[in-house]
Amino acid sequence: MSVAQDLPPATDIIFPPGDIYSDEPPLESDLHLRQIILLLQCLELWWQNRNDFYAAGNLTIYYSQRQLKSEEFRGPDFFVVQGCEKRPRKSWVIWQEDGKYPNIIVELLSFSTKATDKGLKKQIYQDTFRTPEYFWFDPDNLEFTGFKLVYAQYQPIEPNPQGWLWSQQLELYLGVQNNQLRYFTPQGELLLTPEELAQQEKQRADEEKQRAERLAAKLRELNIDPDVL
Repeated sequence: MSVAQDLPPATDIIFPPGDIYSDEPPLESDLHLRQIILLLQCLELWWQNRNDFYAAGNLTIYYSQRQLKSEEFRGPDFFVVQGCEKRPRKSWVIWQEDGKYPNIIVELLSFSTKATDKGLKKQIYQDTFRTPEYFWFDPDNLEFTGFKLVYAQYQPIEPNPQGWLWSQQLELYLGVQNNQLRYFTPQGELLLTPEELAQQEKQRADEEKQRAERLAAKLRELNIDPDVL
């Protein structure tokens, strides 16, 4: 008997379940990774009291009509789904999430992906996902563009005087600052990272301490002991 005859038919081969986090190519550069982390950290901090959303970076979305993970999947660089349970996931499976697609998607352009991000992916996000807002940002040349779904067609989002684009889904602006894509409140305040917030609080505490020390020194000049007040 030949070796080929000893092998089971292809239909009889059962592959073990995978533990796939993303079927997308690896991130293009450190800039792309840092940008994804920045978008995640700032939004998580801003919405820290909310439990009705899911935000992820470079995670696979499975959307096959036949509910097969082997076909029809995409891995946006960053996306947010609202109106869902906030919990860890290894992938976003449409048929296991009440048919919910992302409310907003951000793709980070690179030399190897920009044609797909601007063409095929934009078409899929518009026609299949029906994602209300789609943005792309190039960490290298800082190209930044956004679209909103209007009558089933993506229309460009007009920038404000600062060049920021309004996201109705997040109720925040997205704009480029210091070569990074950042969030801004409707009042124009920058959403801070946890590190920036801690630094800001430390600076505020240092200023309060310096103010108290100057006041104590002034009181001593007036022969008043500040420790007994």
